[in-house]
Amino acid sequence: MTDTLLLVDDDEPFRLALSRALDRRGFATHAVGTLSDAVRAVSERPYSHAVLDLRLEDGNGMELVDVLRDLCPSIRIVMLTGYGNIASAVSAIKAGAVDYLPKPVDVDRLKAALTGGTQAATDASPSADPMTPDRVRWEHIQRVLEESGQNVSETARRLKMHRRTLQRILGKHAPT
Repeated sequence: MTDTLLLVDDDEPFRLALSRALDRRGFATHAVGTLSDAVRAVSERPYSHAVLDLRLEDGNGMELVDVLRDLCPSIRIVMLTGYGNIASAVSAIKAGAVDYLPKPVDVDRLKAALTGGTQAATDASPSADPMTPDRVRWEHIQRVLEESGQNVSETARRLKMHRRTLQRILGKHAPT
């Protein structure tokens, strides 16, 4: 029996290319671009796997995790994002995702994460490209922001910085 996969991403060219690549790797892929289409699709039929974009035009992919878990208890969910940070990765895993991968994603790594293959396992050796101090600072700010319920004023108080300074930092792209 073919594994059924729900792919939810609002970037149409990316969604179509990833859908074709996953089809070639043995999945029966149903691709949608919105949160509401995804909820409709999962209510119509069960899926064994799901790939969810974190940020969608009409919501957040994290909102789908509970819905998918309720309707398809054994589903394997992988979150994708172009805006990754450690706090959202931890939240996704705690919510029930099996992995959290950055875009652009290597399709073979994605398949390994979806199927529980060995390639999905994180290598325990030290990174050849460690995070920069600016990136570590960014990740810490994101974690505190997540813990503060996305409240910028509360996050600024916890970090002992001015709210406007924090807003300027958050308005920039994550450092590499």
